[in-house]
Amino acid sequence: MMLEEATKCAPAVMQSGKEYICLMELHGGVGDEELNRVFRLFTGRIYQVPPVRSSVARRPRVRTVYRMEVLEREGRNVLFRVACSAGTYVRKICHDIGELLGVGAHMEELRRVRAGPFVEEEAVTMLELYEAVKLLKEEGQEEKIRKAIQPMERCVELLPKVYVMDTAVDAICHGADLAAAGVAKLDSDIQEGSLVAVMTLKNELIALGRALMNSKTMLEATEGIAVDVQRVIMERKTYPSIWKGGLRRTK
Repeated sequence: MMLEEATKCAPAVMQSGKEYICLMELHGGVGDEELNRVFRLFTGRIYQVPPVRSSVARRPRVRTVYRMEVLEREGRNVLFRVACSAGTYVRKICHDIGELLGVGAHMEELRRVRAGPFVEEEAVTMLELYEAVKLLKEEGQEEKIRKAIQPMERCVELLPKVYVMDTAVDAICHGADLAAAGVAKLDSDIQEGSLVAVMTLKNELIALGRALMNSKTMLEATEGIAVDVQRVIMERKTYPSIWKGGLRRTK
């Protein structure tokens, strides 16, 4: 759950990888060796057509399965863990595994255990959150509330980052795109068109945007727009304003 301005970080989490525990039921008998062989075939880049009951167009798309492993098996019931890119349909993976095995299969249960940088082990219940708020208000204890409510920078932990000079921060907060001249440092794995987090040199989140250059070009450029800023997170005037009309890319 995201609070207040942190809701603007939702795209960062939605586009990050996910991890699930899935219970799949096979419709026929299959040996362990054959099952593991098919699991290996579904690891890596795969083509997937979304199921009929989905909110997106039913056309083939490429998704990445980072790893799949069988955790337990009891007859036709297979419990497995799968880590995959955003937009991957696990119930479709179950169906396709059944088709390849020639016996059919369907997803019986599914539990998400990781979304981006957030893992199930860090989750708190509503009761734990209530108790944390109560301790803060009545006794001034901050430890539990800091565990329950984390900084919004956690949302972009897995995104490539572009760090900007202090003098460029307030201009971005007012809606200006990030000019190459304002870049102080950056991650080395940025690709043109990728979603990036725009950060201060103190590692504070300013905005989310689309890179208009890759890392090498951005590092060498002395002019032009490096990042098309799409969602401003930081409040205006958090940093001193020295901006008198920013440089914006023609949309």
